[in-house]
Amino acid sequence: MDKRYQVFVSSTYEDLRGERQEVMQALLELDCIPSGMELFPAANEDQWTLIKGVIDDCDYYVVVIGGRYGSVGRAGLSYTQMEYEYAVSQGKPVMAFLHKEPGALPANKCEKTQEGREKLEHFRTLAQEKMCRFWTSAADLGSVVSRSLIKLIKTHPAIGWVRADLLPDQSTAEEILRLRKQIEELEKSLDSSPAGTELFSQGEETVALDYTYNVYKDPTKTYRPDERYRDTLVTTWNSLFAVISPALIDEAPDRLLKEALDGFVAQQCAAALRKQYPDFKEYALKEFTLFSEDFNTIKVQFLALRLISNSAKKKARSVSDRNAYWTLTPYGESVMISLRAIRKKDTLTN
Repeated sequence: MDKRYQVFVSSTYEDLRGERQEVMQALLELDCIPSGMELFPAANEDQWTLIKGVIDDCDYYVVVIGGRYGSVGRAGLSYTQMEYEYAVSQGKPVMAFLHKEPGALPANKCEKTQEGREKLEHFRTLAQEKMCRFWTSAADLGSVVSRSLIKLIKTHPAIGWVRADLLPDQSTAEEILRLRKQIEELEKSLDSSPAGTELFSQGEETVALDYTYNVYKDPTKTYRPDERYRDTLVTTWNSLFAVISPALIDEAPDRLLKEALDGFVAQQCAAALRKQYPDFKEYALKEFTLFSEDFNTIKVQFLALRLISNSAKKKARSVSDRNAYWTLTPYGESVMISLRAIRKKDTLTN
């Protein structure tokens, strides 16, 4: 949508007529809407209220400072400085453009009193605490303002103004609001457990799984184990889901889920078994296999928790393929991300 920004231009007036014209031209070439209240009587308090209202409506504020401080109000500050301080207090993006060598300006464009020069110097110092640029001539000022404002708009995007006929009508706005609320509700539902799942064991609650493993006294042997043992692993539902969920981002058959779980059992148990049974120290422990009954229980549990569902078979498969395929539900995907995504504070460093 085409958007235009309103820019308040503040400065003294009589000594900077040519400079203001260059600034206004630069703003118009950028499709901005220039605003300024230099023609209003400075001592009129009602006009000061109006000036503040115009600054409130503007997206950006720029001040041009030459060699004069300007008319002073009741507070002892020039109206130019009052405008600047008000814009800063309202959080407007501000930028000051200061003459590079104010002492080189003609006498009729400089402060005649010591007090005026001191106040001008103080104002220049104040303006340099925010973004500022320097200029030497009217033509130079227009170029500096143009380049600086383009950068300011990119770094501090404002609300801006659009044509009334480009705005959505009431029915369109209501539809946008309805869809936005629907999106928020869907996002909220992804972050909460589906209704009814609170009845089932889940999360960090534990589950006991039976498995078998083979012991090879001769590590070179691969065709027949010397011994076959049975044991039990106690783990959590979150740990099991963290293992299988990445394989389900697209879809996966039972075989891949079983392989992932068997690998998890081996990883969790091999070192503990060697420590528990010193005789295993020199033996090869292989073929960790989760009981089929426990594997089926895991699938049923994740179905009950609405973490996985049967895949719609997106991939091309042969007619003879009778395998069951599984995929993540939207809720399952959000749980997987919470379990597996690396947070900033957890990022590993060298």
